[in-house]
Amino acid sequence: MSSEYAKQLGAKLRAIRTQQGLSLHGVEEKSQGRWKAVVVGSYERGDRAVTVQRLAELADFYGVPVQELLPGTTPGGAAEPPPKLVLDLERLAHVPAEKAGPLQRYAATIQSQRGDYNGKVLSIRQDDLRTLAVIYDQSPSVLTEQLISWGVLDADARRAVSHAEES
Repeated sequence: MSSEYAKQLGAKLRAIRTQQGLSLHGVEEKSQGRWKAVVVGSYERGDRAVTVQRLAELADFYGVPVQELLPGTTPGGAAEPPPKLVLDLERLAHVPAEKAGPLQRYAATIQSQRGDYNGKVLSIRQDDLRTLAVIYDQSPSVLTEQLISWGVLDADARRAVSHAEES
């Protein structure tokens, strides 16, 4: 395994772990010692090669498909991404289904497609907001206000939406 590939693989491992809110010691505790913090840390830094078997076991432990851990499976951009909007999935679960049903289904699809497995929040892109605005038959700014009133989006989302409308 090349050094660069090992580092990219390690970055993916770290991203999944942090998405799930786990520290290295948290992994060791949650796995009841099966995964030592020092070993997982060395995988994440690319200092230690991980076998296919161990990678499959780690993917199983994190509850993600193995391909989510492999470098090159999601585009990595050098350019700074546009501002993101962050949905609070825990609050979304408490919004009545007659209001939030389309958003809940859309969010579940995005989670699956993007491999965002933390279950607490979900970053969406401006294009996602525009698509949701069409589904809800509202402008993106009106929909943003609606989502803020439901507590699903933080009020800071207004800046991201106004930034997109200015572009």
